[in-house]
Amino acid sequence: MAQTIKRKEIGGHPVGLYVLFFTELWERFSYYGMRAILVLFLVSAVSGSNPGYGWTNGEALALYGTYTMLVYVASIPGGILADRMLGQKRTVMLGGALLCFGHLILAVQQEWAFYTGLGLIIAGVGCLKPNISTMVGGLYEPGDDRRDSGFTIFYIGINIGAFLSALIVGYVGEVHGWHYGFGIAGIGMVIGQLVYMWGQKHLVGVGDFIGTADSPDSEAFNRPLDKVEKDRMLVMFLSFLLIIVFWGAFEQAGGLMSLYTSQKTDLALGGFMVPASWFQSVNAFFIITLGAPIAAFWIWWKKSGKEGSSLFKMALGLIIMGCGFLFMTKASTEVVMDGDQVIQKSAMIWLVLAYLFHTIGELCASPVALSFITKLAPVKYASLMMGTYFAATGLGNKVAGLVGQYSEHAGEFQIFTGIAIFCSIFGLIVLLALKPLKRLTHGAEDVKMKSAH
Repeated sequence: MAQTIKRKEIGGHPVGLYVLFFTELWERFSYYGMRAILVLFLVSAVSGSNPGYGWTNGEALALYGTYTMLVYVASIPGGILADRMLGQKRTVMLGGALLCFGHLILAVQQEWAFYTGLGLIIAGVGCLKPNISTMVGGLYEPGDDRRDSGFTIFYIGINIGAFLSALIVGYVGEVHGWHYGFGIAGIGMVIGQLVYMWGQKHLVGVGDFIGTADSPDSEAFNRPLDKVEKDRMLVMFLSFLLIIVFWGAFEQAGGLMSLYTSQKTDLALGGFMVPASWFQSVNAFFIITLGAPIAAFWIWWKKSGKEGSSLFKMALGLIIMGCGFLFMTKASTEVVMDGDQVIQKSAMIWLVLAYLFHTIGELCASPVALSFITKLAPVKYASLMMGTYFAATGLGNKVAGLVGQYSEHAGEFQIFTGIAIFCSIFGLIVLLALKPLKRLTHGAEDVKMKSAH
C-alpha cells in the first residue's frame, strides 16, 4: 500500500495547492491575455498605427473557434502522454516549456511566427491543462471533504490571471501594439513556469508516473474495469454533453461578444474610452469576488439537507448562464443600424449584467466539474478522462465559433435569445434525469469529514 504523505498546510490546504494555483494563474494570464486580443487583432485593418490582418468577422471567428477547440482537444493526447509515459508532473513541465516558446514567438511580427506560436500553445495547453487539474485532486485523499473547496481556490487563481491579463495585455495590445501584448502574455508564462519549478518540493508524490500494464507495481493498470467503474465512466461521458453545451454558449465571450463590444457597444465612460478587451476581465473579476461566497452557499445548502450533487450544480449553472444572454437580447434591441453603419449603440450595463450571470453559472458548474472528474475517473484513466473533459470544452469552443459565424446572417437578437432558450431547456432535462444519473456514480461523491487533530 502507498504510504500517506504528511503535507505542510496553509489555510487548511496543502502548500502544493498554492504552487499549482500560482502556476495556473500565470498560465491563464498568458492564455486569456492572448485570447482577449486575438480576434481584435485579426479584424484590425492591415494599415494604420496598430495593423492587424484585416480579416472579416466571420473569418476571425472561424479561426478563433478552431484554435480554441484544438487547445482543449489537445488535452486528450496530453492526458495519454501523462498516463502512459511521463506522469502528470513531468507532462506539466513539458507543457509549460512549450507555452513559453509559443507565446514569446507570437511577439514576432511575421505570419510564420503567428501560426507557429499558435501551434506551440495548442501543444502546451494540451500537456499542462488536464494534468495540473488532476494534480490538484491528487493532493487530497479519497473522501477528503476539502477537495471541492480546493478546486474552488484553484479556480479563483485561474481567474486572477484572466482578470489581470485582459486589463494589462488587452490595454497594451490595443493601445501600443498587438505584438507587444502577445509578448507580455509570454512573460507571464515564463513566471508561471519558474513558480512550478520552484514548488516541486511541495508536490512530492503527486502526479508521478505510476507505470503501465507491464509494470510489476501497477496492479490498477492490469485489471479490467468493474461494473461500478464502467457506470461512472458512462455518467462522465453523459456529463460531457452538458459541458459542450455550456462552453458553446459561454465562449461567445471571446468571439461574438468581443466583437459586439468593440463594434456595437457605447464604450464612452465620461471622457475615457474603455478598451473593448477590458470586458474580458469582467467575468474574472466576478469570479474572484463571488467565488468564496458561492462556495460557502453550496456548503450551507448541502448541510441543510438539500440537493447538492455535482450534476445538479452543473445543470443549474447552465440554466443561470443561459439566462445571462437575455441581457444581450435586450442590448441588441437598443442598436440602430443604417445598412452596415451603427447609428446608435447599446449601453455597457447589459454586458456587465450578462457577464455577472455567466459568472454565477460558471461558478456553479466549472470548478465542480473538475472535482467531479477526479472523483469518478478510474486511476489508470485519470489524466485521460480529465483530457476528455477539456476536449469537450474544446468542442464547446468550436460550437461557439460556429454560432458566432451564424450570427452574421441570423442576427444577434435571434442568436442571443436562442442560446438562452436552448441552455435553459437542456439544463432542465438534466435536472429531470438527475436521480438515475446519480445512481450511476455509486456514491462517489460521498465524503468523509476531515478528522480533528
